[in-house]
Amino acid sequence: MILYFSGTGNSRYAAKRISRIINEDTVSINEYLKQEKVYSAQKNERFVFVTPTYAWRIPRVVENFICNIRQNGSHEAYFVMTCGGETGNAEKYLKELCGKLNIKYLGLCSVVMPENYIAMFDVPDKETAAKEVAKAEPVIDKAAKVIADGGQFEKVTPTLLDKIYSGFINQIFYPAMVHAKKFRVKDTCISCGACEKLCPLNNISLKDGKPVWDDNCTHCMACISHCPVSAIEYGKKSVNQPRYTCPK
Repeated sequence: MILYFSGTGNSRYAAKRISRIINEDTVSINEYLKQEKVYSAQKNERFVFVTPTYAWRIPRVVENFICNIRQNGSHEAYFVMTCGGETGNAEKYLKELCGKLNIKYLGLCSVVMPENYIAMFDVPDKETAAKEVAKAEPVIDKAAKVIADGGQFEKVTPTLLDKIYSGFINQIFYPAMVHAKKFRVKDTCISCGACEKLCPLNNISLKDGKPVWDDNCTHCMACISHCPVSAIEYGKKSVNQPRYTCPK
């Protein structure tokens, strides 16, 4: 089974593309989180986790989801991580996670996709994004072939900087950045409720037709990126910036 988490569509696209190649179904982790459901695995089910990269590791909400899976027999797991640049030393922590859960680790494939973290970085325009997605497709297809053949992904030796990114920087990233304090809504909001509907952690509610954020945000950027009228801003960083959702 291919289980994916996605805020702006990059990991969803990668998961769906892999699904077509290896002929396996996909499951949205977003929907499980939103409905507060626990995934129950089939007997000896092989997992393919497709997830974005948050500070050079998988998102903590995805890690918690994996930890709560009801296992049934012996399981294996591949990880495909979409990223704006690199995944650092994420593999170390994935191996530790699988070891703790008694899941056989089969490797990590990093797929560079268009930058989507508008809270910190500039996101590409539509033309640039389309080119970057096209460039990523052969990497996704190669990963799918490895999975289909039951092989293992190629190992990459982490640098000292990779270790710092996935270790120390990841630890300070969450308390420093991952909160909803800087989200705000403009008067151009049309009260469509898309942000509330898409939030995987039910962190957004509508008050007088306008979104209000609680304190359980994972910074998936679904709300700001999918707003049909770009009425949501993140501090000053997003002002006059394009919004990114996967063009495919």
